[in-house]
Amino acid sequence: MTEDAKPARLLAGELWWKAGIVYQVYPRSFQDTNGDGVGDLKGVTARLDYLAWLGVDAVWLSPVYRSPMADYGYDVSDYCDIDPLFGTLADFDALVAEAHRRRLRVIMDFVPNHTSQDHPWFREARASRDNPKRDWYIWRDPGPDGGPPNNWISNFGGPAWTLDPATGQYYYHAFLREQPDLNWRNPQVRTAMMDVLRFWLDRGVDGFRVDVIWHLMKDEGLRDNPVNPDYVAGEPEINSLVQLHSADQPEVMQVIAEMRAVLEEYDARVLIGEIYLPLERLVAYYGVDLSGAHLPFNFQLIQTPWHAPALARLIEEYEAALPEGGWPNWVLGNHDQPRIAARVGDAQARVAAVLLLTLRGTPTLYYGDEIGLGRVPIPPERVRDPWEHNEPGRGRDPERTPMQWQPGPQAGFSTVEPWLPLDPQAQTCNVEVLRDEPGSILTLHRRLIALRREHAALSVGDYRPVSVDGDVLVYERRHADETIRVALNFGHGDCKVDADIAVAQPEGAREGWEVLLSSAGGRRGERPLDGHFALAGDEALVLIRRAAAAQG
Repeated sequence: MTEDAKPARLLAGELWWKAGIVYQVYPRSFQDTNGDGVGDLKGVTARLDYLAWLGVDAVWLSPVYRSPMADYGYDVSDYCDIDPLFGTLADFDALVAEAHRRRLRVIMDFVPNHTSQDHPWFREARASRDNPKRDWYIWRDPGPDGGPPNNWISNFGGPAWTLDPATGQYYYHAFLREQPDLNWRNPQVRTAMMDVLRFWLDRGVDGFRVDVIWHLMKDEGLRDNPVNPDYVAGEPEINSLVQLHSADQPEVMQVIAEMRAVLEEYDARVLIGEIYLPLERLVAYYGVDLSGAHLPFNFQLIQTPWHAPALARLIEEYEAALPEGGWPNWVLGNHDQPRIAARVGDAQARVAAVLLLTLRGTPTLYYGDEIGLGRVPIPPERVRDPWEHNEPGRGRDPERTPMQWQPGPQAGFSTVEPWLPLDPQAQTCNVEVLRDEPGSILTLHRRLIALRREHAALSVGDYRPVSVDGDVLVYERRHADETIRVALNFGHGDCKVDADIAVAQPEGAREGWEVLLSSAGGRRGERPLDGHFALAGDEALVLIRRAAAAQG
């Protein structure tokens, strides 16, 4: 796609991903076109018009590589092919072409930390201790007691080491035993994986979201992780240790810089890193002189308590921690986390939409959140996620259920029973029903996205905190002579917000605030009454400063 096709709201010199909105698709659950109950690439292509109508700028695809699906695509057996479940390389090329025709970018998931145990590289590696591919993975002799080499725990629970009886050594896997970790200290591994990036970039991919990027390097000595003194029983087992030596090693920055250099060989590509770390470590992944990820994923909205003071502190701390020139980004949900409506409720999910789409930085919207999908019940016999089998209650199936397109059988997702259950409210919670309702959460998302496209203050403007008063957070976005103010009520009670219209003004004129959007619908064009705006419980307002002739 040429830069001539970039969205109209981009300013001269701005990269598309700064003002753009990323929309994550979990392909298994977006649209099934061949009647097997699982979504596919042709299904994503068939729904591109919807994404263009919604107004997003890029579609990020969770993995569609060849895979035995032990972890539903995050166990890759061939990085340069499409799994037949999703289609073919020709289907992928058609998707990219059709997306670009609609001025949509395509971002692929890149899974470089581990492969499938069925990958040819690992099959060679486990053939013998002296196989040339042996050092492509992390192998160690048993510990003194004959057990694992150290105390590392899998992120999915249980040991992170599996014994290979044929060769008498353990191999390391940060996740499932079917997902052996690559040895990124081996330069041959790095060369091979950079070639994978180029394979997809040459096919027109506009960027990558890099899976568990902070895991790529491990302590060279594989030292034990310290026990976490703050561990609370009932938390995921992985939290019982501090991952001091198994992740977030200094050498990972050089690996990311190499990935970034590959993307710089191409025009206007974006590198996004999945990173679950505290802010002070997260921002380090921008790299020295911004040589790292363009967007180290910021998941803090998922992890921070949902009330105004905590969120205000988070925003200000994040803004302050960004390196010079670093561009912020925000995420409310993804395929690994409970949906926002499940976490905060239906009413606050509307406030969350306003927050996500008016903060400074690139927002990522997870499919289905725009129609208000919440936590879908998964009967025990329908559980698919291996994490749920390892640690009951930790499963991610509820946030991976099929997209709901219309009333009727299977909600328009498939002609047969889907691989995961639909929401019991699917007959009313779907695109067809909600797209024409003026007050629906889908209409709210579309209007917010349109406001970002219309107002540079919202897409690329500065952020300025205004106030935190009880449950209400107020901030401004500014660009040139445009100022937009956002007021969010994280509580359930009604209140008033000071319109703050006493500003410097030329003689004979006055300035005031006017409603652009309410999360509850309506109110557009409303002016303050007695210097205040009424703010209902669970409501957010987007206001713009307007100039008007003085009265009287």
